[in-house]
Amino acid sequence: MAGKHELYEAQNRQQAVSECDGFTDERYEQFFRHMGLGTVSVLDVGCNTGRGGKRLKELNPSLLITGLDCVRERLDALPSAYIRGIYGLSTEIPVEDRSFDVVLAGEFLEHLYPADVDKTLCEFQRVLRIGGQLMLTTPNPGYLRNRVHGWSVYRASHLTQHHAPVLRFRLLMHGFTHVRLYGSGRVSRFLGQFFPLRSVYGSYLIVARKF
Repeated sequence: MAGKHELYEAQNRQQAVSECDGFTDERYEQFFRHMGLGTVSVLDVGCNTGRGGKRLKELNPSLLITGLDCVRERLDALPSAYIRGIYGLSTEIPVEDRSFDVVLAGEFLEHLYPADVDKTLCEFQRVLRIGGQLMLTTPNPGYLRNRVHGWSVYRASHLTQHHAPVLRFRLLMHGFTHVRLYGSGRVSRFLGQFFPLRSVYGSYLIVARKF
């Protein structure tokens, strides 16, 4: 039987479309707008080939960005915007405690097996410095368009789905504070992040602080 890393690597290789996601730059611009002024060290979880980190570096050249991914060839393709790439899983990140100011996970959490979600949130909390920020986006299970067409968040490599109030509670249970929700995805191009009817957004952004 294949090990967990091999299973995740195989799952992620099915997601070649993620390397040409047309919203990547805008997603990382959203992340950037929520970063504290003192942000220097950033962990980009599920960094893929590094398009998001490249955009962050353009926005702030002083950022020190580390990428984490389970697919080796994606790490080999990282641009110089990254100071290093880590080949591993989010359930056991091989860095010291309190290593980063910000942890980013764009469209990542839904690719985890259910048993690994809380392990991952524990690791995010561990590697963040006190006062650091976690920012992640994930598909919105309540997305109105999906409900109208009978579509699901679940697909070949989407192994979990995360309702915003439940994910907010999970983060609080892991010791995060100041947990805030925003709209994300392509609809946010037109409506911004603050439209009150959350079901219009295909994804949502959740920002939390370790404090």
